[in-house]
Amino acid sequence: MIILKRWMELVNYRITEGSDYGWNCYGNDAYSLSFWNGIHGDGGFSSNIIFDTKNQKVYEVDVCDYTNDRAYRLIDPEYANAYRKESSERSTEFFDVEEAWEGVRYVTLEIDEDFIAKADAIMNGNEYDTRVMVPVDLDDDTLMKLFTIAHEQDITLNQLVENILTELISSTKKLQEDD
Repeated sequence: MIILKRWMELVNYRITEGSDYGWNCYGNDAYSLSFWNGIHGDGGFSSNIIFDTKNQKVYEVDVCDYTNDRAYRLIDPEYANAYRKESSERSTEFFDVEEAWEGVRYVTLEIDEDFIAKADAIMNGNEYDTRVMVPVDLDDDTLMKLFTIAHEQDITLNQLVENILTELISSTKKLQEDD
């Protein structure tokens, strides 16, 4: 999980507010820091971090891109179930915890580098890849087979895995539509 120092570097050590975190899922010592550049429309962005004041453990980070109406967050996997449980208890027809702001839902990321790349680009006004990185854990035999297939197709391993996952998602959607 991203560390507090890395988030501080992303926001250039600029903090606009902070407060105790009001939920229970991260424990009694959870604290939230925020940075907002003051713009809600074109060129606007913000980022938040929730961490433990005693041991500095980061539980959650998010970044909001107001220019492109996108919001991304990263939640420590050790606390994801506790977060989801409390979220379901807090969600109502008037309050959706998955909504970053009106009409914009959070995209939950799983890889630190994905969050860092998106946050850095958003805060610097650069274009960024809106696709989500997915962790793939493969045994050595499967990995070698995929390397061979990628070589035969003259593409990278990443491109091959992306093609496989895209096809799998497309097939699954088609099966669901046919039901």
